[in-house]
Amino acid sequence: MKINHLKINAYGKLKDKEIDLGENINIIYGKNESGKSTVLSFITNMLYGISKNKNGKEYSDFEKYKPWGTEEFSGKIEYVLDNHETFEVFRDFKKKNPQIYNGKKEDISKEFNIDKSKGNEFFYEQTKMDETLFLSTIVVNQEQVKLETKAQNILIQKIANLVGTGEDNVSYKRAIDRINRRQLEEIGTQKSREKPLNVLLRETQNLEEEKRELEKYRNSKYEIEENKNNLLEKFSNLEIKLEYFNEIKKIYEEEKIENEKIKIKENIKNENNEKINFNKKEILEIENGNQKILEKNNQKINKLIKNKNKLKNKFIIIFIILILINILQFIFIKNNMFKYIFLLTLPIDLIFSIIYLKNKKNKIKILEKENKEEKERIDNEKNTYINENKIIEKNNDALEKEIKDLKNNLNLNINLKIEKNKNKYLDKIKNDKIEEINNLNNINDQIDKIQKELNEIKIKLHELDFDKENVEPKIDNLIKIEEKIVNDNEKIVNLKRLEKSMNLAKELLAKAYEKMKNTVTPKFTENLSRNIHEITNGKYTNVMLQDDNGLIIELNNGNYVEANRLSIGTVDQLYLSLRLSMVEDLSKEKMPIILDEAFAYYDTQRLENILKYLANKYQDRQIIIFTCTEREKNILEQLKIQYNYIHL
Repeated sequence: MKINHLKINAYGKLKDKEIDLGENINIIYGKNESGKSTVLSFITNMLYGISKNKNGKEYSDFEKYKPWGTEEFSGKIEYVLDNHETFEVFRDFKKKNPQIYNGKKEDISKEFNIDKSKGNEFFYEQTKMDETLFLSTIVVNQEQVKLETKAQNILIQKIANLVGTGEDNVSYKRAIDRINRRQLEEIGTQKSREKPLNVLLRETQNLEEEKRELEKYRNSKYEIEENKNNLLEKFSNLEIKLEYFNEIKKIYEEEKIENEKIKIKENIKNENNEKINFNKKEILEIENGNQKILEKNNQKINKLIKNKNKLKNKFIIIFIILILINILQFIFIKNNMFKYIFLLTLPIDLIFSIIYLKNKKNKIKILEKENKEEKERIDNEKNTYINENKIIEKNNDALEKEIKDLKNNLNLNINLKIEKNKNKYLDKIKNDKIEEINNLNNINDQIDKIQKELNEIKIKLHELDFDKENVEPKIDNLIKIEEKIVNDNEKIVNLKRLEKSMNLAKELLAKAYEKMKNTVTPKFTENLSRNIHEITNGKYTNVMLQDDNGLIIELNNGNYVEANRLSIGTVDQLYLSLRLSMVEDLSKEKMPIILDEAFAYYDTQRLENILKYLANKYQDRQIIIFTCTEREKNILEQLKIQYNYIHL
């Protein structure tokens, strides 16, 4: 892979800057603070994206390189892969994802995976090299090789780590020590009484004892809950039964009201019957009493008629006698005056008889009229009672029918309501049966009985609640203890798992370290020996790693010296040579080698050696050297090595 072109629209202090890079050695020259580190940061952030996280730094890259006084914060990079495919990447750093174009200028951004946090991972998919590996291997900056004398051992240790484990910041011994220290601090051993695992084990044992003491209260709680549930179920059933009997009571009360209505109608009927009987008695009394009056009146009339007839006969006899006397008088008495006076008795007697008989006759007529009127009055009075009885009897017939219908309908409705109500509550009442009761008094007794049972259950429920209140704090404490036991057991399991993991890690580290020493380390040391031989013009020929002495180097005379006895410059060369020896195996692409002020502490001879080595060893790779001096330029010109020169 080679970078062809950089177009910096606005990034940090750089604006409207374009840089063309050559295929092999590129010198990017600039004085301090001229923007060399900014260009290197631009390349990295164009390929991997810019971070807004500080990651332990004072400012994030986004904050550090965001230009002032302009909204523009973008750029473009053009590069070609080993398969000769060319790509252009335009990135607006204010946005998460870039735009990626192929050699035909087609947007292929969507062809690559997009991570939610990292964004488009196009460069990783093309090179299989992430940002961390990119910065820790192919990019070598001044901070990684600049060491004072007192810090020389640090760099030697980094070299030893790199040779021994493949990572310059990973030491097998330090890793094992850290695991042991962490294992002691976080887990402990059988002898470390106050370490986490032993503390948890003791605490769990004590908690288990407390738990056993409190377990009995849990059974009490279960019994209380069971009794309470049984009582509540019984209470619920009784309430339903109470509701049922109250409904039945209403039905029977309705029946009672309807029976009262029927009874009233029956009473009216009975009263009507009594009235009828009374009227019949009255009629009989009228018939019997008035018959006597009529008979008495008839007797009077008959007597008057009889007396009249007798008087009439008497008057006739008297009149005949008077006539005979007058006849005799006329015959025998000579006195005419007496004759004529006595003769007057005849008309007088006749008139008197007629008047007297007429009076008798009128009296008879009056009595007959009175008798007739009395009979009519009696008949009218009788008819009044008879008609009243007919009306009452008609009403009684209607009442009888109404009473009969009411009784039939009442019985039917009552039975239907009772059956319906029974079916309604039958499914609601559990584990109980509904008593057959058809008497209001018995229903009231049953209601009183249920109410009494309900009150007794309420008292028992109150007692159970009181018992529960006393038990619950102990149960709560038991639950807390159980939760604590569970948590502690989880911690114990996690600690044991962690201990197992740490033991496994140490075991794997040991195996990996042995494998590294037997396979990878020889390759590293071989490459390192070859590189250091070329870089130092054969001054040092063989580098080895020993468990006891660490990194040792063979001198020309065959003697071995520890690396910490070498000069700082030699150690710098050793570290750089090792980093370069790793480049071969990092990616499927032949990645550029980027050196940022990496030779600041090299003397002229060492600088000449390393440049000659780079030019010869890595002819097929792009090399980008950032520098603030012209030493590299002058040496390359002296050696007649071609290079591309960029002045910032």
